[in-house]
Amino acid sequence: METPTMFAERLRARFGEASVTVAPPRGEIGLELEPGDWHDACRVLRDEFGFEQMIDLCGLDMLGYGSDEWDTGVSSEGFSRGVQGRGPGRFRFGEQPSAQFPQPQGVAPLEPPARRFAVVAQLLSLRHNRRLRVRAFAADDALPALDSITDLWPVANWFERETFDLFGIAFTGHPDLRRILTDYGFIGHPFRKDFPLIGNVEVRYDPERQRVVYEPVTSVEVRVNVPRVIRDDARYATAIGADRDLRVDSGIGPADIGKPTTPPVPNPSPVRRGSVR
Repeated sequence: METPTMFAERLRARFGEASVTVAPPRGEIGLELEPGDWHDACRVLRDEFGFEQMIDLCGLDMLGYGSDEWDTGVSSEGFSRGVQGRGPGRFRFGEQPSAQFPQPQGVAPLEPPARRFAVVAQLLSLRHNRRLRVRAFAADDALPALDSITDLWPVANWFERETFDLFGIAFTGHPDLRRILTDYGFIGHPFRKDFPLIGNVEVRYDPERQRVVYEPVTSVEVRVNVPRVIRDDARYATAIGADRDLRVDSGIGPADIGKPTTPPVPNPSPVRRGSVR
């Protein structure tokens, strides 16, 4: 039986410069592609590697990756003592407390990727009982686009429409690329990180005009009661060893997690009085 590591080596040999990752302990395999190779690589995965089914496709917006809103180590700044309205109900990226005040206990943010928008497809091989995550970043952040894969997996039709609707990522060659979840008069793409939390317009029925009208949002005031925080503890560790080390270092759990244990010796059944042995 082919192990995840062996399968990853086959992917590296076939796709060359593409990035292949294997996440322990479950052996989850990811394939990172260049935008120009997206369609051809997906065809190879279907025809040569047996991934006859696409089970999911979605978009990603990496704007602000590695930074959060409540990243200050000073108790008198940031979200303490209430939230002032800055931007659409949140701090704009670059205006978070750590960017405004010195942070003696601050942690350097993660390095964001060079490109902003990506598409992720989850593939399934029923023949080999194997799954694969395939990702490609769009080359242009202003007009993100990738080739459509509806000719390879027809089920991708509505998934690509949803990704276009929510993230604004276009799919070249799609037979009917239009919105699928939001209204026809909707402005913007609501899953983008810079989309206002209260939206751009609100819809109501105007009895005087006797029709539905679109107006600027005035009925919603936003307060960030639960800030966006990046967590780094044992709950987000994937490898068993990393999980054990995190628990030991942070004191979140017992230090003997992950260590081999000696099976308990069963106790003999007690003999009741008057019973016959």
